[in-house]
Amino acid sequence: MSVQLPPLSRDAANKNFWQGQQIRLRAIEPKDAETFNDWNLDSEMARAVDFVWPPTSLQRAQAWAQRMATEEIKDDIMHCAIEDREGNLVGSINSQSTNRRTGTFAYGVAVRTEFRGRGYASEAIILLLRYFFEELRYQKVTVNVYAYNPPSIALHEKLGFQREGQLRRMLYTGGQYFDELFYGMTCEEFAERYPFNR
Repeated sequence: MSVQLPPLSRDAANKNFWQGQQIRLRAIEPKDAETFNDWNLDSEMARAVDFVWPPTSLQRAQAWAQRMATEEIKDDIMHCAIEDREGNLVGSINSQSTNRRTGTFAYGVAVRTEFRGRGYASEAIILLLRYFFEELRYQKVTVNVYAYNPPSIALHEKLGFQREGQLRRMLYTGGQYFDELFYGMTCEEFAERYPFNR
């Protein structure tokens, strides 16, 4: 059963740090297993995120969702569901490669095909970056993007990420090798582009 987001005013959005104008980030719940299992059947989405996954069972998705729902956050590694105003689970975002000593981190984001082009990924990324930069004192984010994923390249460039590097022939899918691109943003660049309204 989905829960609808309340109508948002500027003030209402600011009361819950994890709620933006179009989406809210929330914890993975056991009830999400069936949706995530359906996503595992979308090979093009899998390829855009990582690679074409082997078949998995609903039971495995249920075990994963149960683990995500009950696991303590450790080392700032977070797995969040992206939910739209109608309560639809439209995607997910997770932090990864966190390093408190150097203040660096990475993330992965995925939005289901039928929900793309609505700004959901952008808003989810900005919420996650705001948390890491303004609440946890991280200073730099780096994200890897696959050369065969032009929408992700365009998204990160539009958000203000700087292209920092390229590794040739690091990925293999669909019978071809592809380059891996690296984009980064510092906390100062984020603050200039997305000032916090206190």
